[in-house]
Amino acid sequence: MKKNSLILIAFFIIILLLSIIVSANIGVVDIPFKTVLQILLSKTGLTSTIDIPQNIILTITKLRLPRIFMSLLCGASLALCGAVFQSIFRNPICDPYVLGISSGASLGASIAFILGLQTFFFGVTLPALITALATLGIILGISKFSKQYSIQTILLTGIAINFLISAVITLLIVLNQQEMHKIIFWTMGSFSTVSYHEILLFIPVFCVTVLFLFYYSKDLNIMQLGNDVARTLGVHTVRVTMLSLFFSSLLVAAAVSICGAIGFIGLITPHIVRRLWGNKTISLFTYSLFFGAFFMLIADTLARTIAPNSELPVGSITALIGAPFFIYLLIHGKSRKLNQ
Repeated sequence: MKKNSLILIAFFIIILLLSIIVSANIGVVDIPFKTVLQILLSKTGLTSTIDIPQNIILTITKLRLPRIFMSLLCGASLALCGAVFQSIFRNPICDPYVLGISSGASLGASIAFILGLQTFFFGVTLPALITALATLGIILGISKFSKQYSIQTILLTGIAINFLISAVITLLIVLNQQEMHKIIFWTMGSFSTVSYHEILLFIPVFCVTVLFLFYYSKDLNIMQLGNDVARTLGVHTVRVTMLSLFFSSLLVAAAVSICGAIGFIGLITPHIVRRLWGNKTISLFTYSLFFGAFFMLIADTLARTIAPNSELPVGSITALIGAPFFIYLLIHGKSRKLNQ
């Protein structure tokens, strides 16, 4: 990796660390920057928290830090998977939700709320993860048996399944109105109930998936030239496509099963990265991780602080930020193309 890239990555890491402290500082009760830093350093043994009230320590360590860490991981995951989906389908409007993976997770969560499974140890996470992966299996199965099996067939099948599952969720909400609030709030995304236990379960999935996708980043980059060209250069296009879809969908399903459905991160972030650093896959993946994490941290911080004595769904914040920006990209891209 080039020296300039390493410097840029170090800069992003510093920005994220500062953002963590600032985000932990902001809330219903604002905690001084110095106090937050002292609490964080105490976990490394560099300082003590003797003169800090216990309720302040618990607010930082038990309430704010878990959702901050999970928002970083979730944002990075969705942004990376959005970049992968756009690379595989060679379509700039693809994101982790286009195949219906998010809807599949939402269906599992809705069923869990209706059956009262959220009171068990696994909560809604396990049912949401199972139905998300089952949705991917159904989509790939239907696509495989179609007469014109291709990447576009998978895409269109995913869109159709997405609409079908959304209709089923709507029916479940109408038929079980006592759980309506929980289902709707969950489907719009929230980090309010995240704990360290869920973070520890998510980290192995995140690490394995990121390593795998970066390992195949070169092959995915070659596939941008077309599958025929990639095959002549020795790339096993079907295997790379299927494995990349599976692992990225697994990561999305794991994130959505914990935090709910949060849109636009996977759609917008790769666009920003491409405009700044080009379409080379390794750069796209690397910088998407950082931008996605930063974007999600900002959205979650706004969601829990912008409305006094209440919390907004994170998905509503990302939509309010992402939709106008995406419209701007469409208009700007179109006008630039017309002027060339």
